Amino acid sequence: MKHLFILFIFFSTLAFSQEYNTKNGVIAKGYDVVSYFHAKVEKGNKKFTTSYQGVTFRFSSKENLTTFLKNPQKYTPQYGGYCAYAIGKTGEKVDIDPKTFEIRDGKLYLFYNSWGTNTLTLWLKEKPEELKKQADVNWKKLNR
Repeated sequence: MKHLFILFIFFSTLAFSQEYNTKNGVIAKGYDVVSYFHAKVEKGNKKFTTSYQGVTFRFSSKENLTTFLKNPQKYTPQYGGYCAYAIGKTGEKVDIDPKTFEIRDGKLYLFYNSWGTNTLTLWLKEKPEELKKQADVNWKKLNR
């Protein structure tokens, strides 16, 4: 029975972590998700690390770690930290540039920005409220 419980915990954690962009082993490529809300983009430090829903988060300071722990849902990137534009436009999980972001309605959205394509710019040009609504629908479909 104990082994079944351990397997359940393992697969539950695995299911949560697949909903998140953890390409480098951490969400937001190791950037401090709280710092975005202060209009900064700061790299997290391994000294200030926590796990939430089986995903590793890093912070630039003990204060930001403490802030996150008080309300992790507020600071967790939307759409698992995948590119918000891609989720809305095509329903695909696309990697991000952690320095390309938007805070909208108190939520953190991350975007792809490479090879001459800045999806934050596209998001802002192509009616972000409509893209956000479609992204919400697409995200639910991706995580059934």
